[in-house]
Amino acid sequence: MAIYEINGGHPLNGTVNISGAKNAAVAILPAALLVCGKCRIENVPDISDVRILLDILEGMGADIHMPEPHVVEIDARAVQCTEPNKDLVQEMRASYYLMGALLGRFGKAHVALPGGCTFAYRPIDQHIKGFRALGAEVDENAEYVALSPGPGGLHGSRLCLDLASVGATVNIMIAATLLPGQTVIENAAKEPHIVDLANFLNTMGAHISGAGTDTIKIRGVNCLKGGTYTIIPDQIEAGTYLAAVTATGGDVTVQNVIPKHLECITNKLEDMGVKVIASDDSVRVISSGRLRPATVKTRPYPGFPTDMQAQVCVCMALANGTSRLTESVYETRFFGYCDELKSMGASIDITTKTATVTGVDHLNGATVSAHDLRAGAALVIAGLAAQGTTRVQNIHFVERGYEDLIGKFTAIGADIRRIET
Repeated sequence: MAIYEINGGHPLNGTVNISGAKNAAVAILPAALLVCGKCRIENVPDISDVRILLDILEGMGADIHMPEPHVVEIDARAVQCTEPNKDLVQEMRASYYLMGALLGRFGKAHVALPGGCTFAYRPIDQHIKGFRALGAEVDENAEYVALSPGPGGLHGSRLCLDLASVGATVNIMIAATLLPGQTVIENAAKEPHIVDLANFLNTMGAHISGAGTDTIKIRGVNCLKGGTYTIIPDQIEAGTYLAAVTATGGDVTVQNVIPKHLECITNKLEDMGVKVIASDDSVRVISSGRLRPATVKTRPYPGFPTDMQAQVCVCMALANGTSRLTESVYETRFFGYCDELKSMGASIDITTKTATVTGVDHLNGATVSAHDLRAGAALVIAGLAAQGTTRVQNIHFVERGYEDLIGKFTAIGADIRRIET
């Protein structure tokens, strides 16, 4: 078992390069099953979730090559399998996008329920609602979801999601791409990686409009051709490094980003007293002195992202005053990592959806355990800011979504190493 060992108290200075977006990559790779030709996908992050997905696709019969780092070439024309490897599917959450991809290509699918982080109950009822609206019959139980054409066959449809679910928006969009007729998704999620998926599919020949708004229209096409596409930078990875500099102090330029995607994060960090300078493809953050308290409520994009909740909580734990952090997406997301922060000296009180965080002068190093991907990243930030040595356990969660975390933090002055125990 590996851990991160961190000697904290060092300000961060320098430049960090951001990888391709995890949440875009794990949607685009399954969508490659729809393409009748070779896809060259660039800026693919080297993270465990991507590696698992590639293993799943290869096991289904896809021809996969990586001619250079961060580039994946996929030719899925030989795929005939509609039941991907159960064990691999259960290792990650985004494997449920295989449902939409297989339904769209073959008209049927038999996919195990996904695994991944367990910080909250995350049902797939909106995905199922979408598949049924597209004419699918759904057989679901505690282990799998089986999809097949209903009596009227598969077809485009109009539907309104009960909530702006990112996963359901992605899955329905993928499934509808090759179906006859037009599909309209109302109350669609607007996150940048949804726009990126739509752009990928359109590059391959799809007819999708409205991505990034609450109404997405997909006019089905007969086939998708091959092509080349570059994945957008990772909004949450960038936000994590920005939060780390905010908590530790320092001066870091985060490169290869889309600053517009980061405004929902940088606006709150500016409220806490840091200086943010945005350029065409970079954001510089300068943090010095005691942070100010803030009030943050997570919301769907363009609001403050739930995936940055834990990281900003660390900043609040070091602010001069009392902050309030409200979670409106996953109510149980506080539980687990907040107790770990308390063991480091943080003062946090949780009442249902809100954490009241009273800032302390400093955190102390401790042995802590990651409970999920973003909570693990927050504990790394806490260790970087703390006095003394912090050991972070269960780092496999962190490595699901952060490429070369040790190398990137070391390059900007962190004292952090990965140790096999």
